Amino acid sequence: MSVKFGTDGWRAVIAEEFTFTNVERVAQAAADYWAAHPVPGTEKKVIVGFDRRFLSDQFAHRAAEVFAGNGFAVVLTPEPTPTPSVSFAVKGRRAVGGVMLTASHNPPIFNGFKLKSHYGGSSDAATCQAVESFLDRNPVKAITGSPLPSDGRGARGESSPDTRSPTPNSPITLADVRPAHYAALKKLVDFKLIAKSRLRFAHEALFGVGAGCFEQLLARTTCKVTTLNAQHDVLFGGINPEPIEKNYARSSAFLKKHPHDICLVTDGDADRVGGMDGRGNYLSTHQLICLLLHHLVVNRQGRGRVVKALTTTSMVDKMCAACGLELVETGVGFKYIAAEMLKGGVLLGAEESGGIGFPGHIPERDGIAAGLMLLEMLATERISVNKLVANLEKRFGPHCYGRLDTHFPLEKRAALMEFLQKNPP
Repeated sequence: MSVKFGTDGWRAVIAEEFTFTNVERVAQAAADYWAAHPVPGTEKKVIVGFDRRFLSDQFAHRAAEVFAGNGFAVVLTPEPTPTPSVSFAVKGRRAVGGVMLTASHNPPIFNGFKLKSHYGGSSDAATCQAVESFLDRNPVKAITGSPLPSDGRGARGESSPDTRSPTPNSPITLADVRPAHYAALKKLVDFKLIAKSRLRFAHEALFGVGAGCFEQLLARTTCKVTTLNAQHDVLFGGINPEPIEKNYARSSAFLKKHPHDICLVTDGDADRVGGMDGRGNYLSTHQLICLLLHHLVVNRQGRGRVVKALTTTSMVDKMCAACGLELVETGVGFKYIAAEMLKGGVLLGAEESGGIGFPGHIPERDGIAAGLMLLEMLATERISVNKLVANLEKRFGPHCYGRLDTHFPLEKRAALMEFLQKNPP
């Protein structure tokens, strides 16, 4: 069965193409690639994480056993974990690469295999294509009997009575990689300012792995956090865990009855951000990107190149022109933005879907980091988010955005992409 990598790894329907056999094949291909292309300054180590989707913990465990069978030391998260936490661990622990079992914001029937490179970001197109070329070159090699993670609800795989207990001399180590990531986030923003701001905000977790992240980060501060839809539900409450308006009905209704200063939204694996104002009115990802750019330039006195995907609002273009900032436009997929961030000198990287990256961090979209930066903005400005949006529109004009999703058969995708490249809309 063919496996094709897209903009951020491989994604397929669970039990149709996304099977244990295919996960093993892709893990073996990644192991073969990383073994053939060692990176100076890194260790023969792979970080493996997973989200809350059906069987994600089991798929992650199977992938970890394949990497271990190929002589890699493996750090496996013990429970569902945000993608940016896994990416941060890849860089921080000097791993040659990482894998995140997630389909991010896609429908519940999907799962995915995201590749992360040693720098702590999405692997570029060349790396993904190279890994794909290693498929089935070698038979799958895997160990067995290694410690299993938890799906986050107390469930365990069928192994020993306590499957999280360390196995002597096992090349697989269970480790929570979130604390190191969260500690870095507190240094990325003015955390003391946020901590004393008395902000009262909601967090729409969309049933994803971001649930509880802001409560943990802002514990013992003056901020009050209300987390909505935090429960583990592999069906994501009947929605796709994507930060778009139609998925906010539950939290919007709550906010209309219980106003807050702002509502932050994270997607299924917490690498994207969305939002609403404190009364449940929609804030587009484009508005959030522009608010953050304004904050970085005006309040933080930041300078540098601004990198945006071509689907991102033209208000960014006008803001860059007004501020004398170089604007770089890329194709769709954060890996293209990450490539620019790796060159250095980037002030902000952003894409229409809510993926946002910051300098001084990892070259990766991080929904939790973006959420904290929005809180820093509110703590600095001390005016409502609606007023901040109105100020931008007064200066740069109102901007509108709409999106229609259309599904095309996979077998026609290559021809369609070629046609659109030659005949852009």
